[in-house]
Amino acid sequence: MTKPIMSDSLRRFILTLPSVPYLEAILLLRNSPPLTPWQAGILAQRLYIQSEQVAADILHGLYTAGICTRHPEHPDSYVYAPVSAELGALLAELAIYYDCNLVEVTNLIHARSRSHRVQQFADAFKWRKDK
Repeated sequence: MTKPIMSDSLRRFILTLPSVPYLEAILLLRNSPPLTPWQAGILAQRLYIQSEQVAADILHGLYTAGICTRHPEHPDSYVYAPVSAELGALLAELAIYYDCNLVEVTNLIHARSRSHRVQQFADAFKWRKDK
């Protein structure tokens, strides 16, 4: 089997993900049967997250990004529903690529977040001119 190649659009998308749990949440929602309701408590259990609030924040972030929407019959739940066919295709590409390149994708997410934290740390020590 040939390893898939990461497209530029997939790389850009992966670099927007705040953490691996966001990625895992996308894949859980995507791989669930249509209209499966996802609540924060269920997502927290499936992702081994101790805080339901963190899981709720992830679901809200996915909702804001157009990856899921509110469940029509359960207002505190979400369902996988990409806002466009293009986004749906990109998420399908992500699922295929991640399945074959889990370490590469997670390293990409971690490297971006490490780089961001290092920059925040460095910025904390910048000399500021007092007025």
